[in-house]
Amino acid sequence: MNKKDILGTLSILTVLISVIFFFIIRGPDANLILGVIVFAVLSVLGIIFAIASKKFWCILIGIILNGAVLIGAYFLLLAMGISEP
Repeated sequence: MNKKDILGTLSILTVLISVIFFFIIRGPDANLILGVIVFAVLSVLGIIFAIASKKFWCILIGIILNGAVLIGAYFLLLAMGISEP
Protein backbone atom coordinates (compact mmCIF):
# COMPACT_ATOMS: atom_id res chain seq x y z
CA MET A 1 0.00 0.00 0.00
CA ASN A 2 1.21 3.45 -0.78
CA LYS A 3 0.76 6.64 1.22
CA LYS A 4 -2.37 7.73 -0.66
CA ASP A 5 -4.17 4.47 0.09
CA ILE A 6 -3.25 4.65 3.77
CA LEU A 7 -4.53 8.23 4.09
CA GLY A 8 -7.77 7.31 2.32
CA THR A 9 -8.25 4.35 4.63
CA LEU A 10 -7.58 6.53 7.68
CA SER A 11 -10.21 8.97 6.46
CA ILE A 12 -12.87 6.28 6.39
CA LEU A 13 -11.57 4.76 9.63
CA THR A 14 -12.26 8.03 11.47
CA VAL A 15 -15.94 7.73 10.53
CA LEU A 16 -16.06 4.17 11.82
CA ILE A 17 -14.39 5.20 15.08
CA SER A 18 -16.95 8.00 15.47
CA VAL A 19 -19.85 5.58 15.01
CA ILE A 20 -18.37 3.08 17.48
CA PHE A 21 -17.72 5.87 19.98
CA PHE A 22 -21.32 7.04 19.60
CA PHE A 23 -22.67 3.62 20.55
CA ILE A 24 -20.24 3.30 23.47
CA ILE A 25 -21.08 6.64 25.17
CA ARG A 26 -24.84 6.64 24.64
CA GLY A 27 -27.18 6.68 27.60
CA PRO A 28 -28.65 9.11 30.10
CA ASP A 29 -25.32 9.69 31.87
CA ALA A 30 -23.31 10.38 28.71
CA ASN A 31 -20.86 13.27 28.74
CA LEU A 32 -22.10 15.20 25.71
CA ILE A 33 -19.29 17.76 25.71
CA LEU A 34 -16.76 14.93 25.41
CA GLY A 35 -18.82 13.44 22.58
CA VAL A 36 -18.95 16.70 20.65
CA ILE A 37 -15.20 17.23 21.06
CA VAL A 38 -14.35 13.68 19.94
CA PHE A 39 -16.71 13.84 16.95
CA ALA A 40 -15.39 17.23 15.86
CA VAL A 41 -11.72 16.28 16.19
CA LEU A 42 -12.15 12.95 14.42
CA SER A 43 -14.15 14.45 11.57
CA VAL A 44 -11.67 17.29 11.01
CA LEU A 45 -8.82 14.75 11.00
CA GLY A 46 -10.79 12.61 8.57
CA ILE A 47 -11.29 15.53 6.21
CA ILE A 48 -7.59 16.36 6.38
CA PHE A 49 -6.69 12.73 5.66
CA ALA A 50 -9.13 12.66 2.74
CA ILE A 51 -7.68 15.79 1.15
CA ALA A 52 -4.11 14.60 1.73
CA SER A 53 -4.82 11.29 -0.03
CA LYS A 54 -5.31 13.14 -3.36
CA LYS A 55 -7.44 10.31 -4.73
CA PHE A 56 -10.78 11.42 -6.09
CA TRP A 57 -12.93 8.69 -4.53
CA CYS A 58 -11.22 8.93 -1.14
CA ILE A 59 -11.66 12.70 -1.14
CA LEU A 60 -15.31 12.46 -2.13
CA ILE A 61 -16.29 9.71 0.30
CA GLY A 62 -14.10 11.05 3.12
CA ILE A 63 -15.44 14.59 2.94
CA ILE A 64 -19.08 13.48 2.67
CA LEU A 65 -18.93 10.99 5.57
CA ASN A 66 -16.76 13.11 7.85
CA GLY A 67 -18.80 16.18 6.98
CA ALA A 68 -21.94 14.34 8.05
CA VAL A 69 -20.30 13.50 11.40
CA LEU A 70 -19.24 17.13 11.81
CA ILE A 71 -22.76 18.36 11.05
CA GLY A 72 -24.14 15.84 13.56
CA ALA A 73 -21.71 17.14 16.19
CA TYR A 74 -22.82 20.70 15.42
CA PHE A 75 -26.49 19.79 15.83
CA LEU A 76 -25.71 18.01 19.10
CA LEU A 77 -23.93 21.12 20.34
CA LEU A 78 -26.85 23.27 19.20
CA ALA A 79 -29.37 21.02 20.99
CA MET A 80 -27.29 21.18 24.17
CA GLY A 81 -27.33 24.97 24.00
CA ILE A 82 -31.08 25.13 23.46
CA SER A 83 -31.91 22.72 26.26
CA GLU A 84 -29.87 24.46 28.96
CA PRO A 85 -31.70 27.10 31.05
